[in-house]
Amino acid sequence: MASAIFRIAALWALGAFLPRAFAGFDPGASNNIAIYWGQNSINRAGGQQRLATYCSNSPVNIIPLAFLHVIKNPTSLNFANAGDNCTTFEGTQLLRCPEIEEDIQFCQSLNKTILLSIGGATYTEGGFASPEEAITWANRLWAMFGPPPAAPPSADILRPFGSAVIDGFDMDFEATSSNMEPFAAALRRLMDDSAAGETPSRRYLLSAAPQCPFPDHAMGAMLDAVGFDFVAVQFYNNYCGAPSYVPGAPAQNNFNFGTWDQWARTASVNRKVKVLLGLPASPSAAGTGYVSGEQLRQVIAYARGYGSFGGVMAWWLMFGDRDMSQAYGNPGFLEGIRSALGVPLPPITTVTTTSTRTSQVPTTTLSTSTVTLTKTTSTNGPTPTGPLVPQWGQCGGMGYNGPTQCQPPFTCVYLGDWWSHCA
Repeated sequence: MASAIFRIAALWALGAFLPRAFAGFDPGASNNIAIYWGQNSINRAGGQQRLATYCSNSPVNIIPLAFLHVIKNPTSLNFANAGDNCTTFEGTQLLRCPEIEEDIQFCQSLNKTILLSIGGATYTEGGFASPEEAITWANRLWAMFGPPPAAPPSADILRPFGSAVIDGFDMDFEATSSNMEPFAAALRRLMDDSAAGETPSRRYLLSAAPQCPFPDHAMGAMLDAVGFDFVAVQFYNNYCGAPSYVPGAPAQNNFNFGTWDQWARTASVNRKVKVLLGLPASPSAAGTGYVSGEQLRQVIAYARGYGSFGGVMAWWLMFGDRDMSQAYGNPGFLEGIRSALGVPLPPITTVTTTSTRTSQVPTTTLSTSTVTLTKTTSTNGPTPTGPLVPQWGQCGGMGYNGPTQCQPPFTCVYLGDWWSHCA
């Protein structure tokens, strides 16, 4: 446990030194990259690391936390193995997660956008009985995850992330639910009012993840009624998915990014809403829809021709689980997205930690490590021979028998017993 503490302490120190080139969601850009975190969908030991791990030296600038899968009493969160480091509030099953609280604040120090995704495939409440109930629960969620109130909150308002404040909410409802329009509208209003009163002012975001058939059967009415900042359309598992794109065709009969672009420009409440190209992050991530290599590059290049294009959302989706354990577990996929979007490489920093302590301590204690930071600007020593692993590709881990040397200037970084990658 101590070694994990020292690594995360090093990440905190690193946050103070890294430049702010990799900011959060940019509404004026077409190279945003968003990946879900929280479900360990790769389903192996060490597959999902702490949230802070994916914020460091990473081109990903938007991370929705998946999922808040029960809204009403009892409100419930599920973060797979990351929940093992949480406790529960007394007398409830609601998670209290100091480690995630800590990591949210660290990621935000690197200008990453951290959203809380509501719903998922396991959401079964069916929405709200009335608009009034929907608004009541929007207010409660904002009290739980938005800025802490100036006065002590009421005893029944519990904050799973403590003092951390998320950057907004993501809607991921996959079945028709009642009174979602007033729910989303209330969250939009609460976030906008809060942002207007903050100094310096900030922007809280509202996003959604509809499926590509238009209009989306579960969230179409909500998307038409409320101003969203971006929608990450699921272009897979449907006839309109990314594999349906025909290179060079004058018209696309099935791949319908153009339909979503028209909605964004002419029908959405926010006419500047961005449309992100949602893709599965591995070959096993969906029944259909995975593209890579030249096919990935061509689909992104085509979508970039539309004015609403805002970047790529990469995810895993199998029984509702989707997160970056798959993207980081699929060598070269994230690098292919980064390259196609023209996102520059993040600064490469080597972090060395030392400590004389041997006893176990709680994971929220970070102040006892000694951290040495060294900016790597060149690589000395003999030139590697044999195949070289690209950035983010796997270079080590239990059971791994592939190449272990990284393309310069990258180095092999240990992220767990089952996974090391080039960064």
